[in-house]
Amino acid sequence: MRPYEVMVILDASLEEDAVRAMVDRFTHQLAVAGAKQVSMHSWGKRRFAYPLHHRNEGYYIVIEATALPGTVAELDRALRLTDEVIRHKVTRLPERAVGLTRPAPLQPTSATAAAAAETNGA
Repeated sequence: MRPYEVMVILDASLEEDAVRAMVDRFTHQLAVAGAKQVSMHSWGKRRFAYPLHHRNEGYYIVIEATALPGTVAELDRALRLTDEVIRHKVTRLPERAVGLTRPAPLQPTSATAAAAAETNGA
């Protein structure tokens, strides 16, 4: 089993319930095929940098799973055939990146904020 990340952009004209149902269908397809650690992150509706298929917005969804290559190939096929999917990308993650989240922006601590205030004020 290998770790994968699937980025899916769904049509913005869909209702929230329809988006949730499609994502549930895709994650259920992975789970039934034996994938482990299936997780989903919704980035919400976002504006595109340029039009895609005469559309300017879409729902961004990221699905992370550990699965067999055949399982992910079947999901890729299903995404290609689904009309509501504007674009998708399947990426195999390196083994060391499994379970790692993207780092949060650094928050200044009170000690570093006080030191910065002293240097700026001096």
